[in-house]
Amino acid sequence: MEAGNQLSGNGETIGLQQQVARLQALLEASRHVHSTIHEEEVLESVLRIVVRELEMAGASFPGTGLVYGEEPTPKTNGESDTSGTPLPKYSQPTYPLADRLGHQMAELVVAPPDGRELTLYEADFIEGLALQAAVALENARNHKRNIEFARVQQDMDAAREIQRSLLPHKLPSIPGYSLAFRSDTCYEVGGDYLDIVEQPDGSLLMAVADVAGKGLASAIMSTSFRSAFRAMAATGLPLDELATRMNQHHWLEGEEARRRYVTAIFMRLYPEAGEVEVVNAGHNPGFLCQPGVEPHLFEAAGTPLGLLPGMRYLSERCGFTPGTKLLFYTDGLTETFKGDEEFGSERLLDAFLQCPSKKADGILDALWAAIGEFSGGGPQGDDMTALALCRWTAPSEMPA
Repeated sequence: MEAGNQLSGNGETIGLQQQVARLQALLEASRHVHSTIHEEEVLESVLRIVVRELEMAGASFPGTGLVYGEEPTPKTNGESDTSGTPLPKYSQPTYPLADRLGHQMAELVVAPPDGRELTLYEADFIEGLALQAAVALENARNHKRNIEFARVQQDMDAAREIQRSLLPHKLPSIPGYSLAFRSDTCYEVGGDYLDIVEQPDGSLLMAVADVAGKGLASAIMSTSFRSAFRAMAATGLPLDELATRMNQHHWLEGEEARRRYVTAIFMRLYPEAGEVEVVNAGHNPGFLCQPGVEPHLFEAAGTPLGLLPGMRYLSERCGFTPGTKLLFYTDGLTETFKGDEEFGSERLLDAFLQCPSKKADGILDALWAAIGEFSGGGPQGDDMTALALCRWTAPSEMPA
């Protein structure tokens, strides 16, 4: 009786020792699997452990080209993938590697030696290893995505700095006038464009434009638009002819450019004469406000640039007497929302009229503050760009 109990006790001890050994083996295998952050190395480690530790004939991850030992062969064709290609179905044991949401990332196929069935220990070991491999594989993929995101973010940061550098570096000093602009992108880069080019005859050519859409594609088109505008500005073309040629140039850039059409408002300021000439190509109306006179709106004189070939535009001239102020802007200012309510052009004009500042930068600060107060500090939904121009009413108002 005592001998029987002793044998039974020895059997239990051996069984526990085997379980501990299996657990240690699995923990060691898991350590190897988690020792890398590269997806292919995780999978290779799993195959190596399965074949070496369990003495399997081979193992593979179908579809990856990764095989260790003998390659398991499909028995029949199973279902087809999205392209209609038959997916292999294996007679050997298979173990899916799923992420935390249950989506299969890979499938481990094991070929036991001589085609035999797996023992209970072998099956348990591989199941445990597959669970650990799934975690390691998901971590590796997340790490890869994080690296790719960081690289993209680095490129976008550089693109933002480049785009910011294309804005006017220094505002021209115009005796008797105050000029300022402000441009804030919705994302890292945007499709708004603003430029100021001094002309040989002493006039100043200005443009505020908005490429359809937002983000990188619009930013690239904005850069192309800048190159064309600068080239044409250097020729001294009349303002209406400049807009006409910009339209045709954009149209000829091709189908993708046409989808990224540009609304723009161009202005030439004649400081000594106290006059402005304006062409509006499908853009938001510009505001010109003179003391004691109803605000004048520069409405669109034609379609956005690049939308229709052969479009011709008309220019409009107005006096810019002392006390006059002007605002050009993109629709990001008016299309700011509080719930379903839009800030709109009427509110913008009202804020522009009521602004007490006689300096252009003070006006823009007030407009941005009014828009921010209206939206309650909510996230910016579009690129926001504006240019303000004021003429002093008396020399005493001018900065020293």
